[in-house]
Amino acid sequence: MATTETPEIETLPLRIYTERAYLDYAMYVINDRALPHIADGLKPVQRRIIYAMSELGLNSQAKYMKSARTIGDVLGKFHPHGDSACYEAMVLMAQPFSFRYPLVEGQGNWGAPDDPKSFAAMRYTEARLSKYAQLLLAETRLGTVDFTPNFDGTLQEPELLPARVPFVLLNGSTGIAVGMATDIPPHNLNEVVSACIHMLDNPRATVGDLMTHIKGPDFPSRADIITPAAEIREIYETGRGSIKARAIYKKENGEIIVTELPHQASPAKILEQIAHQMHGKKLLMLADVRDETDHENPTRLVLVPRSNRIDVDRLMNHLFASTDLQKSYRVNLNIIGLNQRPQVKNLAVLIKEWLTYRQETVRRRLQFRLEKINERLHILAGLLTAYLNLDEVIRIIREEESPKAALRKKFRLSDVQANAILDLRLRQLAKLEEIKLNADKDDLEGEKTDLEKTLKSKARLKTLVKKELLTDAEEYGDTRRSRFVDVEVAVAFSEEDLISNEPITVVLSEKGWMRAARGHDTDAQELSYRSGDKYGHAARGRTNDILVVLDSVGRSYAVAPHTLPSARGQGEPLTGRFKPAAGARFVGLAMGSGSTRVLLASDAGYGFVGSLEEMTTKNKAGKACLSVPKGGTALPPVVVNLEMQQQVVAVTNQGRMLIFPLAEVPELSRGKGNKLLNVPSATFKAGEEFLVAVKVVGRNDDLLVVAGLRHLRMKPKDLQNYVGERARRGRKLPRGFQRVDSLVVESP
Repeated sequence: MATTETPEIETLPLRIYTERAYLDYAMYVINDRALPHIADGLKPVQRRIIYAMSELGLNSQAKYMKSARTIGDVLGKFHPHGDSACYEAMVLMAQPFSFRYPLVEGQGNWGAPDDPKSFAAMRYTEARLSKYAQLLLAETRLGTVDFTPNFDGTLQEPELLPARVPFVLLNGSTGIAVGMATDIPPHNLNEVVSACIHMLDNPRATVGDLMTHIKGPDFPSRADIITPAAEIREIYETGRGSIKARAIYKKENGEIIVTELPHQASPAKILEQIAHQMHGKKLLMLADVRDETDHENPTRLVLVPRSNRIDVDRLMNHLFASTDLQKSYRVNLNIIGLNQRPQVKNLAVLIKEWLTYRQETVRRRLQFRLEKINERLHILAGLLTAYLNLDEVIRIIREEESPKAALRKKFRLSDVQANAILDLRLRQLAKLEEIKLNADKDDLEGEKTDLEKTLKSKARLKTLVKKELLTDAEEYGDTRRSRFVDVEVAVAFSEEDLISNEPITVVLSEKGWMRAARGHDTDAQELSYRSGDKYGHAARGRTNDILVVLDSVGRSYAVAPHTLPSARGQGEPLTGRFKPAAGARFVGLAMGSGSTRVLLASDAGYGFVGSLEEMTTKNKAGKACLSVPKGGTALPPVVVNLEMQQQVVAVTNQGRMLIFPLAEVPELSRGKGNKLLNVPSATFKAGEEFLVAVKVVGRNDDLLVVAGLRHLRMKPKDLQNYVGERARRGRKLPRGFQRVDSLVVESP
C-alpha cells in the first residue's frame, strides 16, 4: 500500500505576513528602484542601461545603434521589467534639457522642452553613450567595483559604477519611494570638483566653506535663480528646502521677449496660462501673446502690451507669480549612502562620503594594477631565467618527455612561469627580445615602487585623487548656466490692479436702482428710468475708484464700480446687493480715492467731513456712519477739497441760506457732527423746517437755486450777502424762493 507524505506547511499570522511583505516591498523600492546611490548618483535601471550600452561597445565614438536593440539587451540581461519604463529612463538621460550632463547621446526624436514625453518609439531612435559616460565607466574593469550575478545568474553586473566625479550632484535625481522621496537639483561640474578638492584639503570644512565654491544649483536652462544665498545655505545645511528660478526677458521694439525659461517649464503651458488670464479679462494690459521659437531662437515668447504706458516690470512680476515663468523646485537630499541606507544628508556630509568612496575606488584600482604588475614581473623573471639558460631550456624542451615539470625542477620555476616559457615563439628567442624584457622589467619595477608608496601614504592618495579631479574638470567642465540675481518677491495683481482705469459716471435713481455709463459726458437726467422712478443722484469718477452709497439712516455701503451694469439698461436694485434697515432708502453716492473727503449732513442741520476710506465696508448691512436724529434723514454726500478755499452752502425748505468756510466743519470718522445751520428743534420735530440741501462752492462758482419751476442764478458777489458764521440761522432768499427744492453748483 503506497503512502503519501504530507508537505510541510509554514503557518504565519496574517498580521505578521502582511507586515513582512510590505516592508520587503518598501525596502526593494527604496534600494533598488527609486533612490540614487551616492557612489555614482544612479538608480539601478540607469546603471544597467549604461553598463549594457558599454558592453555593446556603444561609446561616444561608436556608431549609433537602434534604441530597441539596447533596451532589449538591458531587459534580457540585467533588468527584467517593462520596456516602456526602461526606455523612458534612457530617454531622460539623453535629454539635454533634463540632464545637466547627459549620459546618452541620441539621434532622432528624443522629446522637446515643450513636451519631454513626446519622444519617438524605441524602434525609430538610435543612441550611444555620451562622452560624460566615460567618467562612470572608465575604471569598471580595473578591479574598482564588485560584480554580482544578474537576475538569472548567467552574467555578472557591477553593483556600482566607479564614478570619477560626484554625478549625484552633477545631474541630480528625483524619485518617489515608499514613505520617502528624493529631489536633488543639478550642479556645475567645475564648482563641485572645486568643493571636493577643498574638502580633501580641509576635512573639517563646513557647508559655508563649501559654498564659496558651490554657489547653488546649476540647471540645464539658463533661467535666473532668485533664491537668496542665506536660504540656499540653509538648504545645504539641512538637506531640505526649495529653490526658485525665474525666466529671463528683455524689451524689444515695445514688446516683451522671453528668452529663457525655468528648468522643465513648458512654453505651450505658459502661453496657455497667459491666454487663460487674457480671456478671463485679468490681463487687460496685454494685447497679444505668441511663440516665435525656432532653430535660431530655442526660446522666444513674445508678449505684446496694449500701450507704451504699461509698466512692463510690474506686468512681468504678476506673470512670475501666476504662471510657470517662475518655478519652485523642491530640494530633498535623500540618498542611499555607503552603508546602503537612505538618509537626508547635508552638502558637507554628502561630499565627504563621496570622497571616501572615490578614495577607496582609487585605492582598489591601484591595488589591482599592483597585482597585475607583480604577476607580470613574476612571468618576466621566469622568461629572463630562460634567456640566461637558453641552451639548457631548448635541450629540455627537445629531449624531456615532460618539459614543464623538468623546467620547474631545473630552474625552480612556478607553473605560470613554466607555461610562459613553453608558449614562447622561436622568433622571440632573439637577443633583442631579451633587451625588451629587461626594459619592461625596469619600467614595471619603477611603477610598482610608485604604487606601493601611494598605497602606503594617505597624503599621496589624496594628491592623486585631486589631480584626477582637476584633469576631469578641465576636460569635461563648462561655465555656469544659471545666474543668481536678487529680485523682489513676485506679487500677482490684486483685483483692483486688474481693473481698467477708465472714466465712468454712476447713476442712482430715486428708487435705489444703480447703473454706470462710460465717460463723463453722460447726462444722467436724460436717461430713461423705470415707470414710477426718476433720477436721484450721480457721481463721476474712474472704474478703480471707491464708490460709497449712503442711505437715509446714515449707513454707508461700498460698491465696486466696474461690477455695475451698463447705463444702456435700467440698472439693478441695490437691495439685491445690500440689506438696508426697514424703511431706509438710498439717498446719494460719492466716488474717489480712499483719501477723498466727503461732507455728510442730515436734514436736522448737523454734519461733518469724513473720508471715503472710513466709509467702506464689506458688510451687506452697511456701516454706521452718520447719526441721524429720529424723524430725520441723511442728505446726499458732497465731495469736498480741503486744499481749496471752499465754502459750505446750507439752505432750508423755508428759504433760509447760510454760507460759511468749509474749514469750520470738523473732520470725524463717524457721529452726528456739528451744527451747520441753526434749525430750531421744535420746528424740525414738527416737520415745519429742515435742511433741504448742502453744497460746497469755490471762489468763482455760480449757485443755481431751484424752487419749483423758478430758478435763481447767484454769482459769487451775490453769495457774499449770505456769508456768516457756522450754526447761524442764515438769511432769507428773495420772495418766490421760500420753498427751495435743490441747489446746483455751476463751475466756470
